[in-house]
Amino acid sequence: MASAVIVNDLKKYYGPVKAVDGISFEVKEGSIFGILGPNGAGKTTSIETIVGLNKKDSGYISIMGYDNEKELDKIKKIIGVQLQSPTLFPRLTVKETLDLFASFYSTPRKSGEVLELLELTEKSSTRVHKLSGGQRHRLAVGLAIVSNGDILFLDEPTTGLDPQSRRKLWEVIVNLKKEGKTILLSTHYMDEAEELCDELIIIDRGKIIARGSPRTLVKEHFSETAIEITDIDLSEEEIENLQSLNPERKVFYEQAESRLILYSDDLLFTMKELIEFTTGIGKAVSDIVVRNPDLEDVFLKLTGRRIRERKCLKPYLSLP
Repeated sequence: MASAVIVNDLKKYYGPVKAVDGISFEVKEGSIFGILGPNGAGKTTSIETIVGLNKKDSGYISIMGYDNEKELDKIKKIIGVQLQSPTLFPRLTVKETLDLFASFYSTPRKSGEVLELLELTEKSSTRVHKLSGGQRHRLAVGLAIVSNGDILFLDEPTTGLDPQSRRKLWEVIVNLKKEGKTILLSTHYMDEAEELCDELIIIDRGKIIARGSPRTLVKEHFSETAIEITDIDLSEEEIENLQSLNPERKVFYEQAESRLILYSDDLLFTMKELIEFTTGIGKAVSDIVVRNPDLEDVFLKLTGRRIRERKCLKPYLSLP
């Protein structure tokens, strides 16, 4: 399968800040490709640079074989872009906004079709400044879809949407893929990446720290079961004592939320050990969740932090 997007050693710096620091990847035609990472990881800068809104410092980018520096005019005709903070005209209605953006393309979708897809038909005559945050965000996604471009770039497409609207937009994205569209999206939602993406990269502080399909990434990093205990207050010494029971076992503690996460390949033994340990230090355990690891766990293992909250988790991977 041919590559719709090729990015090679892309770098974009803002003074001393390395927003994008040498990332490389390829997006196959007709696939959904994800850029997963926490806020501030470089997702938005990557997308804006790939589509030519930012000037790269170095590296190579091509979209459907067109160089994004030398042939940007050709690229603009075949892509649709949804930005997190698009420029919208507050006095235009929703339909007028879609019609305006549709006029920029040679073969756009009909605005009425886009309104129906995004459940904005009832708001077609509403002025943009009167829309709610979620409605405005759906309109921003509509600006990409109305292009009818071969490749759609969606930057955090479901941020600010309620769960039902998120699921509905997932269906829209999957159907766009079925039409043969190539989609590159960024997200910090694990379930979204796992549900939608054929392949993805995980980035942190401008660098790629993992890549592959969601299932492959989890399988590559975990053969164990995840055990999560919430609302348990542990001191640093107590966590070290827990880790010392099995120095090879990965243990993380999130102090701000009193959350303990550990991974075990012998669930029954570990559960027995945990109960004995917490009983021994006089700590009651009220809530234990046993689950399969997911992409959040992959990020946690690689960085010691959760994607959704940039609060530090203290990892105890080995003791001196």
